[in-house]
Amino acid sequence: MSQSEPAVLIVDDERINIDLMVGLLKEDYKTLVATDGTQALRRAGGTPRPDIILLDVMMPGMDGYEVCTRLKAEEGTASIPVIFVTAMTEVGNEMRGFELGAVDYITKPISPPILQARVRAHLENKLARDWIEDRNRILEEMVAERTRELVATQDATILSMATLAETRDKETGNHIRRTQRYVKALAEQLGTLPRYREELHPHAIDLLFKSAPLHDIGKVGVPDGILKKPGKLDQAEYGEMKRHTIYGHEAILATEGALASHSVSEAAASFLSFAREIALCHHEKWDGTGYPRGLKGDEIPLAARLMSVADVYDALVSKRVYKGAFSHEEAADEIRAGRGTFFDPEVVDAFDAVEGMFREIAESCRD
Repeated sequence: MSQSEPAVLIVDDERINIDLMVGLLKEDYKTLVATDGTQALRRAGGTPRPDIILLDVMMPGMDGYEVCTRLKAEEGTASIPVIFVTAMTEVGNEMRGFELGAVDYITKPISPPILQARVRAHLENKLARDWIEDRNRILEEMVAERTRELVATQDATILSMATLAETRDKETGNHIRRTQRYVKALAEQLGTLPRYREELHPHAIDLLFKSAPLHDIGKVGVPDGILKKPGKLDQAEYGEMKRHTIYGHEAILATEGALASHSVSEAAASFLSFAREIALCHHEKWDGTGYPRGLKGDEIPLAARLMSVADVYDALVSKRVYKGAFSHEEAADEIRAGRGTFFDPEVVDAFDAVEGMFREIAESCRD
């Protein structure tokens, strides 16, 4: 007998019924036998595992209904089709069996053609269902692998661009690492509010965290004489420095376009959308006095409003050639002073809730 043949578990407390069903099925299937409910559960969960179960209803001790209930409650046996074999013909009895998860009823006395036809039909159904589940599992694995490849590509793209930005402005040291952690802390806190839960879901926060290091990518376009000037910039130089927001936006936009031209899906190519918004708008101010577009209030993308607080706080607590470092308390007071003018009030409220985390990040990622 081939091991590939389906296995049928026959459960009946009367030997004459077992012998009859075994005789009818043994030529086409591997037959397993149980004479009570306890033995049936043990055989169903054992090896070889049956592909279908013919289950007598009226048995002493544990009846067929209880056996079926327990089979369907266990993950390893829940998917095995159960056909009740019974002398009971009341509609109510059949309905109870179907409600418990049985797929069919065969009445006693057993008709050999009906038994063979029902077993064959339900095994074919199970084979088809197993095939579909196997295909779905393979497809899910393929999607998971493709997703892992996509995430790796995204991470590599962001890392290479962030590294490029850092090489031009080494004075900032761990600035990009601190600010991405500040942004994550703010986003997680703001995401607890009903208004932001849908927008700041875990995947969006992860993308914000990864995109934050690109906020100053546009500085690669600023001349060294301005970018590395030790003193205060004059008006013209400051005007050129402000263009780093536009340079960054254009660079990220070009990268998105390059990805799209290589047949990457729109959803996959849009992973840089947060980075594009942050690069362009992280110097916009809530009251509309920022740059480069003078956006006001909710016109400023949320990602940029988060970065604005993170970037200013880090600039305040960091030492520069042109300024000393503020204490955490001094920097926090400055952030609060800008509530509703420079900064989104709700983002400042989120800062108030997590300012202890800001202090820890600043101390643990010192330059």
